[in-house]
Amino acid sequence: MILKEFQSYFTQELSINYPQTEIDTFFFYLMEEYLNFQRIDLVLKPDFEIPSKMLPLLENALEGLKKEIPIQYILGKTEFYGLPFRVTSDTLIPRPETEELVEWILNEVAPTKKTQIIDIGTGSGCIPISLAKHLPNATIFALDISKEALTVAKQNATLNEVAIQFIEKNILQTTHLPQRFDVIVSNPPYVRDLEKIEIKKNVIENEPHLALFVTDDAPLLFYEKIADLAAKYLTKNGLLFFEINQYLGKETVKMLKSKGFSSIELKKDHFGNDRMIKCSFII
Repeated sequence: MILKEFQSYFTQELSINYPQTEIDTFFFYLMEEYLNFQRIDLVLKPDFEIPSKMLPLLENALEGLKKEIPIQYILGKTEFYGLPFRVTSDTLIPRPETEELVEWILNEVAPTKKTQIIDIGTGSGCIPISLAKHLPNATIFALDISKEALTVAKQNATLNEVAIQFIEKNILQTTHLPQRFDVIVSNPPYVRDLEKIEIKKNVIENEPHLALFVTDDAPLLFYEKIADLAAKYLTKNGLLFFEINQYLGKETVKMLKSKGFSSIELKKDHFGNDRMIKCSFII
């Protein structure tokens, strides 16, 4: 089958589920992955004959997209903060908003300083690995409850050639951290059950609920626990960073104040939503 024929077929098969712009993006990702094409090749080579051995791979990808499986899971990879990351159904797909959190931390930490950092609920390892690439003098830990997620995170650390100390632990049952830290960061579960109706089907049916959802009656459960640990394990002038539920910014700030945190800064993401917090603890 030639390229333009397959693209027409691909578009027709997905037109019920996705807008044209998204279909075009999917098609380019697949051509880049399986044919090593650049975007311009789609224009310059419409009569390119797709190798027969590639057609089953493309058909499988198409079937996955029709079932609304995220393209990142189909390809088994994504990009975050300019770096390659492996992702599986055991890890969340990193979001652009989390890149903004990484950027904020990097703006606050001097790259020449010897810094102790821990990421709690690391998932794919996107936060600590991105920090490690830009903070060569930092010692970085990453904690997660999921053995499977940590396996992926370790592979990503190797892929990006950084050293991270990984810890398998349930943070809600954790009473101590391995040492004091200059930076504690977390993007914990924060989507309430009542907000599930806002979540796209491809997320609900494919991404790990353990890393996404909290109950309506305890939406700040993870934040409260991590804040308690941060109060004990932050160094003097140390910083706590959170990615947060956009609807619970004021509530999160109030909780942190009640636990003795100060210099609390609530920051919006590029969509204009309350998305992240930075604060310190009065020792």
